[in-house]
Amino acid sequence: MSGESKASANGARSWEAWGHWFTAQRGLLISVAIFAAMFAFYGWKQEVGLSASMVNTAANKGALLALVAMAQTIPVLTGGLDLSVGMVFVLSNCLAASVVVGDARTTALGIILVLITGLVCGIINGLIVVYGRLQPIIVTLATGAVFFGVALALRPEPGGSVNFELAEFMTSSIFKVPVSLILIAAVVLFVWIPYRRSVLGRAAYAIGSSEHAAYMSGVPIARAKILAYALAGFLAAIAGLMLTFLTYSGAAKASLGADYTLNSIAAVVIGGTSLFGGAGSAIGSIFGAFVMRTVGDLLIVFDINPVLQPLFVGIVLLFAVSLGSLRLLRIKNKLDLYR
Repeated sequence: MSGESKASANGARSWEAWGHWFTAQRGLLISVAIFAAMFAFYGWKQEVGLSASMVNTAANKGALLALVAMAQTIPVLTGGLDLSVGMVFVLSNCLAASVVVGDARTTALGIILVLITGLVCGIINGLIVVYGRLQPIIVTLATGAVFFGVALALRPEPGGSVNFELAEFMTSSIFKVPVSLILIAAVVLFVWIPYRRSVLGRAAYAIGSSEHAAYMSGVPIARAKILAYALAGFLAAIAGLMLTFLTYSGAAKASLGADYTLNSIAAVVIGGTSLFGGAGSAIGSIFGAFVMRTVGDLLIVFDINPVLQPLFVGIVLLFAVSLGSLRLLRIKNKLDLYR
């Protein structure tokens, strides 16, 4: 083969590789583009523009939903759905407002207790789903009610406290970069990426693609599902901690948990993760979450009644789910999604 022919063949393979990469990352790229356009428009409509304080405020609000959306993503990858992430989020907030106080040692122990609580909640979900052989949506709906009951017992009335120095740091900026965004980057680096590259992380994708085929291939389905729900609880607990740092208190509000659960599903879909499982990324869900938060900010900019926000959220969710389902309706074999 001549040098020119080799170069042509290599170029064709390179373009084909780029095409496969774009197809695999299409959901993430679209969510990034939508967020960039919406946030730029939001900044343009502001009188002060994209000031450092405005960016920090937007990042702090978006980080809460981003963390809950990441928590939702992992069970969804296995073909499940965790309706308890919002209640674990609320429970962690109520617990943190009671134990993340005092000196550095006491605060550190309180944070560990909150994270372990979220992890245990997730493990409970996973064990019931796997060994109870029940539908995840039913299991997590029931456990979510239990978790909210515990939160209500811990905090019958809004209140509590938190380590103020730590809270001020977590809601501030370092060299104009919000600490909340640094926290999300750390979660991606130390939790999502190692999980995605692990055996059980790859197993989650296999289970979502075809649980029967995964079982026949010897994939550790039980361990993969339990870990998926455990990490969901862990990430929701991190979000609950962040909420405590933002509000300096805890509150057992069922509406708050329900809102974050619904919005996390919307963020997951907008971020390109298939609700049928087997395809998607937590990074896409992060940008999907910021899209959802920017929708709320734009409603304020255009002076639309905040009471109507759930209507717009529902429309966005319906549109995103419908858009993701169109491709499934056009294929005859689910494997075509991964070609």
